[in-house]
This record gives sequence, C-alpha cells and structure tokens, in this order.
Amino acid sequence: MIGWFPENISTYGGSIDSLFSLIFYITGGAFILTQGTLLLFLIRYRRRDGRKAAHIHGDRPREAAWTMVPLLIVLVLDFWIDYRGAETWAMVKGQIPRSEIQVRVTAKQFNWEILYPGPDGRLGTADDLQMENELHVPVNKVVRVSLRSKDVIHSFFLPNLRLKQDCLPGREIQAWFEATKPGRYELPCAELCGFGHSGMRGWLIVHPDSEYTRWLSEHWPS
Repeated sequence: MIGWFPENISTYGGSIDSLFSLIFYITGGAFILTQGTLLLFLIRYRRRDGRKAAHIHGDRPREAAWTMVPLLIVLVLDFWIDYRGAETWAMVKGQIPRSEIQVRVTAKQFNWEILYPGPDGRLGTADDLQMENELHVPVNKVVRVSLRSKDVIHSFFLPNLRLKQDCLPGREIQAWFEATKPGRYELPCAELCGFGHSGMRGWLIVHPDSEYTRWLSEHWPS
C-alpha cells in the first residue's frame, strides 16, 4: 500500500507511513469481514420457493452479544492505533527539535509568501528576504517553519515529507521537517480556499550543502 504514496524524504515519514499501513489493514480487514458476512447472509437466507420466512422471538443475551462484542473489538483496535501513534505524533507535533534554520510561511489567496531571515538570523528585520512560492532548504538539516495566513484557512502540505498543517488567520503555528534527499518537491495548498485554490502551488527545493551555501551567497553577498 505504501507504494502508492509519494517518495518519502522525511526523517519521520516512515513512522507516519507505518500508521497509515496499520489503519489501512485494520479497516480493510473489517470491510472484507462485514461485506463478506452480508453477502453470505444474502445467499444463505434468500427467498426460495417452498420455504417460509421464520419468525424469530427476541433473545436479549444474543442481541447484546451482537452489539457488545463488535464494540469491544473496535475499542481495542482504536486504543491499539492510539498507542502506536502516540510516540509518532509526540515527535512530529510536541517535540520540535532545535534548528539552525527558520523560515516564516504566510499563506494568502492564492500563493505562499516565504520569508527568510538574513545574516542576523532573526525574522522581522531589515535584512530579511521574501520570495513567492519557493522554499529553499539544505538537505539533512532541521528546518523550523512558522505558519500564518493573511485571509482564510489554508493548508501547508509537503506530501514527500508527510507534513500537513493548517494555516489559520490570527495564529502562528510551528512546524518542522528534515529532508533527507535533494530535489524539487511540490508544495500545494490542501484546504479549499477559494476559486484559485487549484493553482495555489509552490515548490520545496532541497539543496546539497555546497549548493545551499551558494544560494545563500547569491542572496546575501558578503
């Protein structure tokens, strides 16, 4: 099933893919079981000539069992998914590692404004650089992203990094990633945000170290 996904280039993408697989196989197994049982009952108890319908009296213990046993199974599977996912979500959402690289991404209808700090390493100062729809980062380095929105709800989505985070007006939300492979990767908006939503697309450019250093020197010459 994982073969259907975009290539994973994230340090935590494998853990997220494992959760997807677990949920897929559990729900897929439940679907096959319930639909198979329904089909079996349709065939076995279908109307046939010479066979009258049976009148079945209520049987509360059996009725309770038909309800409670599936409920217990679903609860056990749900807690199992929660248990397996707790460590992954804590790593992605609750334990943002220290980073030497920070950018601010502001969503608006219908593009991404990406603000880079200058040589002083601080956002909101005179040496900042703003670009449209291009997020440049070095490979194998933790990148911290501050997400904002100027108008409506957007969704910052990096499929290859298994990162998806809504951008909300009036709030600044922190996210992070570490890309493990240089390349050019799509950065779409994953939240319907207006008539131009389908065209709201940027690019993540992951540079090798030497190439990233050259990119920095081109924009902040010494």
